Amino acid sequence: MSRMRLRPVPPDSDGASEATPFVRRRGAVVHASRIAWFGLLLSCATAVAAAAATPMTTLDRQGAWVSVEAYGPNVVHITMAADKAEVLKPAGYGIITAHADNSAFHQTHDASGDTFASPALTLHVNAPPPPHVPGITDRYFAPDLPPVRLQVKNASGETIVDMTGWNMSPHEVNGEATYQVGATFAAPGDEHYYGMGQNQGSLGPLDLRGRVIDCKQWYDAPAGETVCVPFMVSSKGYGIIWDNPSDTHFVAGINGRTRFESKVGERVSFFVIVGNTPETIYSAYARVTGKTPIPPKAAFGLIQSKARYDSQAEVLRVARTYREKRYPLDVMVIDWFYWTHMGQLDINPAEFPDPDGMNRQLHAMGMRSIISVWPRFERAGRYFKELDAKGYFLKDRNGKTVDGLPFRTDRAGALIDSTNPAARTWYWDHVRDNILSHGFDYPWLDETEPDLVPDGFFFSIGSGDRYHNVYPLLHVEGVAKGMRAWKPDKRVLILARAAYLGSQRTGALFWSSDIDPSWEALQRQIPTGLNMTASGIAYWGNDIGGWQWLPQTTSATKAPLLDPSDARDTVGQNNDYPELLTRWFEYGTFLPTLRLHGMRKHTEIWAFGHQAEAIMASYDKLRYRLIPYIYSQAKNTYDTGAPFMRPLWMDFPNDPNVADLGTQYMFGPAFLVAPVTTQGQTEKDVYLPAGSDWYNFWTNEKLAGGRWVKVAAPIDQIPVFVRAGAIVPLGSDIQSTASKQAIAEIRVYPGRDGDFALYNDDGTSYDYEAGKGTTTRLHWNNASGVLSATGGDPAFDRKVAGLARVMGKPGK
Repeated sequence: MSRMRLRPVPPDSDGASEATPFVRRRGAVVHASRIAWFGLLLSCATAVAAAAATPMTTLDRQGAWVSVEAYGPNVVHITMAADKAEVLKPAGYGIITAHADNSAFHQTHDASGDTFASPALTLHVNAPPPPHVPGITDRYFAPDLPPVRLQVKNASGETIVDMTGWNMSPHEVNGEATYQVGATFAAPGDEHYYGMGQNQGSLGPLDLRGRVIDCKQWYDAPAGETVCVPFMVSSKGYGIIWDNPSDTHFVAGINGRTRFESKVGERVSFFVIVGNTPETIYSAYARVTGKTPIPPKAAFGLIQSKARYDSQAEVLRVARTYREKRYPLDVMVIDWFYWTHMGQLDINPAEFPDPDGMNRQLHAMGMRSIISVWPRFERAGRYFKELDAKGYFLKDRNGKTVDGLPFRTDRAGALIDSTNPAARTWYWDHVRDNILSHGFDYPWLDETEPDLVPDGFFFSIGSGDRYHNVYPLLHVEGVAKGMRAWKPDKRVLILARAAYLGSQRTGALFWSSDIDPSWEALQRQIPTGLNMTASGIAYWGNDIGGWQWLPQTTSATKAPLLDPSDARDTVGQNNDYPELLTRWFEYGTFLPTLRLHGMRKHTEIWAFGHQAEAIMASYDKLRYRLIPYIYSQAKNTYDTGAPFMRPLWMDFPNDPNVADLGTQYMFGPAFLVAPVTTQGQTEKDVYLPAGSDWYNFWTNEKLAGGRWVKVAAPIDQIPVFVRAGAIVPLGSDIQSTASKQAIAEIRVYPGRDGDFALYNDDGTSYDYEAGKGTTTRLHWNNASGVLSATGGDPAFDRKVAGLARVMGKPGK
């Protein structure tokens, strides 16, 4: 029997409306105003302004309570608990409860149970099983919870979700009596699983089936930081949002079962999204957790960073060198320790004597700036005592501020408690006034996991174990909302190292944390990024070249493909590192964001030898020519929620060969990208999915799909193929996105009819939210060989035929 506890619950900050639920008990429907009143009393008791949940129905299954609500026609939210009050509470952090919408559903009841149907799906909650005489083993092994089973069918009537059981196992966590909660689902043998955030354990396989994912924010994960975004997408045409922010295990298709199990909770809460296309699933995910905004156009150019630029003079020298060499660049980044003390929230005048003037010079060069801001405060800083007195830090069980961690070398600093709204406001106000007001365009919010692991400690909302995964959402969203209020006509851009449900709505660019500068780390990035974007986080990248300190020797046994002799100042005797960085930069050219970074003496394009410089410079220019194509994908992501760097299964669901393929991917609708991740490799086996012909991007050779091909991959070529029927607009050469970019040519890859929505706007404001951008709809008629344009600027539409360049030559 569940025990009543007064504990914090997520504030319904997204403005869910209050409605009176109905209760079905023993087959009769009764008005439940008393239950709504009970929920109101509970909210008052916890001193949190939470609106009542809005279920279509709350069912009693012999003492197991099941609440059902919808978020549009293809989303159902199911909550189960032994305590009725728990199922009446709103959904948790990251969920926009104001978007609950039951209007598409109708409910029926018969002897088999309760059915909730819309044009998109049918949910059936089984009737309770008939009473039975307990057997001899029931005394020892029978579950305490009454059984609950439910199924979800798609619009075609196929059962795609079959929940076979649930559990609430009492235990104590961090001094709190609570439960381990979970749900189990049938796992057909041909089902594949994707998403669940950032997990760097794979060297190539993409499918999570057969794996156990520890879904938690974990900086120290052995293969690289894990990030918990508990959204799983299945090959069967559905996704599950697991609504629990504690440490969660996802067991994918082992012994015929798939299971979610969370460390702390008093209920089981999850959403089922049904859709037969990625766009259908991700648009519903956006409805539940928030839309992905279009970043400022500068986010798609080259971002130059280093750990660290130690002076204003060095920052400006690097920026000027880019302009002198005519290498495009949009953003310069100032990383850590520009401050006098951690948490001082100041800029050291000895190293950066005139940050306002520095930023004016960067802006004059058509560049923007990003500056790193940490959530930690050391005792010697000017704000520690104030924040400690206000109770704005993470606390131990005795109410004392936690200062550093005992198991790492970085042992100094208290964590600002961004679960506390007052602390979030304080933090934003001081970041704005002390740092950003000096002309910096965007913040980099580092250590957002948080790096100070909260387990065993306490946030203002409850234990760090209960709310282990929510910090990156609340911390980043607090700054994002502050930025938009401060400069409402300037798009928010934030670099952020971790994420949770809903983090995509903050305007953040995410990256894979402090990875090694190694071939192995590069290899892990491809499947890692594809499952992260499958989790609804479209803007993901990595530190090009790896972040950790660069070893000055190498264990490579093959001769390097690039001469390292004129890069000794940076690489020492690490002879293959210029090759590694070049391969990584080639891959980065086809990522949502391209950012050079790392703990190296130098990180700039020209610091790794003339051979490497020439290749990376050519890819830098290619990236800028691709910006009209990439920016158009950003608009599509805003409209649909679907990522544009995506695994092949999204575009080729009927090709079984791509279900577990995590070494190559689609970059928008046109490009198939297969990065080289092995030292000394000059050719690569690439799979061309069935259902299309393909063109080699470099040679224009046309090849049939549905097969593996061996592709030449000299050091200056990453294997890239273009889908037949693709339309690829290319822009003119520019030095940054601050310059107006004309369309220089429009490449057409014939073989079938094709369409492309070419989008543009001012690149900086939120006018696009009001529909003020321009969309030119390009259409290729394969039979007539004509490219046409409609809907855009009439003068441009008339030029389109002259800009068209039909690609291709006969192949095999």
